[in-house]
Amino acid sequence: MHTVAYSLGIYLLNLFLAFISPKFDPSLESDTDMEDGMPAGSSSLPTKSDEEFKPFVRRLPEFKFWHSATRAVCIAFACSWSEIFNLPVFWPVLVVYWLILVFLTMRRQIQSMIKYRYVYWRALLLEASTSHGTVC
Repeated sequence: MHTVAYSLGIYLLNLFLAFISPKFDPSLESDTDMEDGMPAGSSSLPTKSDEEFKPFVRRLPEFKFWHSATRAVCIAFACSWSEIFNLPVFWPVLVVYWLILVFLTMRRQIQSMIKYRYVYWRALLLEASTSHGTVC
């Protein structure tokens, strides 16, 4: 059962990283900008006042994130009832290893977000403050 929970944790971590990552990596020159397929060197900024610029496109859309996470939890729940997946493991090693993975990958992701200025939590706070008057 520990291996099922560990596998689920790794899968959910990968889903979350894909969810908070941009669709097109700004550090790669060979990527194309947004949906129009323009090369990374050309401008994708709006040239007319009626055009909309979308600076952050997620690698994994929100619906697919929740759908995949729900499906994974259901499959893990079903697998936890099977004796095949009941492998003898020393669970503290799995917990420590998973925490190290979370720390290292999130640190790298947050550094990338700060470097390329696509921290969208700040935008969510600004949106909440304008709609409700204050930030909680």
